[in-house]
Amino acid sequence: MRDFLKTIFKTIFCIWLFLGSFAALLRPFKDYLYMVPWGWVLLVFGVLLLIPFAYLAYRIVKVRLQNRNLNAKRWNRIAPLYEAIEASRGINEDDVRPFAEDLATRWTTLELLTSFSLIELFPPELYTIEQTAMGNLTNWLEFPTELDAIPDEIEHLKLVTIDFDDEGNKVLYHVYKFRINEPHWAAENGWMLGVVGPYFDDSNPEDHPSATFSRLTKLDDATPEEEAQWVHENISLR
Repeated sequence: MRDFLKTIFKTIFCIWLFLGSFAALLRPFKDYLYMVPWGWVLLVFGVLLLIPFAYLAYRIVKVRLQNRNLNAKRWNRIAPLYEAIEASRGINEDDVRPFAEDLATRWTTLELLTSFSLIELFPPELYTIEQTAMGNLTNWLEFPTELDAIPDEIEHLKLVTIDFDDEGNKVLYHVYKFRINEPHWAAENGWMLGVVGPYFDDSNPEDHPSATFSRLTKLDDATPEEEAQWVHENISLR
């Protein structure tokens, strides 16, 4: 709620600043506007139309900057591992383990090792779809347009199987529950649901799921099957 109010106040301030600046620019043309029939009315109408576009542009620029900062942060987290690989130091599983165990770096570590054809160094107990999908969901939730943070707790709930077509083909979704502590705005939701998929019977842990998603649905508001079905119909099939 506090973050929401801060956003509202920032928006009001930006609109006020924009209108004030716009009025200052128009001051030399004040007499001309009085000469034009309905001049001020048309001006106000034009400004009202412009405000949503100005706010949209502000949001796009802000999100892009946030994503760029997030990507830089993620890179810094795994930079030591990348530098060790580049330096051909002969890294082993023990070097990789801290990065694979940390949910903040699990998915990026998997991607890094895959790009260097070193996937065999990923710890075997974490090299399962259940574990790597958990890292993928964490990665997704950290985006500023989503939870904008890494959950403080996350647990696997259920593997949900959904019929894909009339020929008996099926898709698999891993459903997780997660929560985050105060002072984050979503802390009041308690446990929430997140879905990762679709996977298939022959999928590998490093395969990228195309429909990772969370509506931040409260755990008590939907079953794992219902949430997976929603993601399948509204995200995966779109």
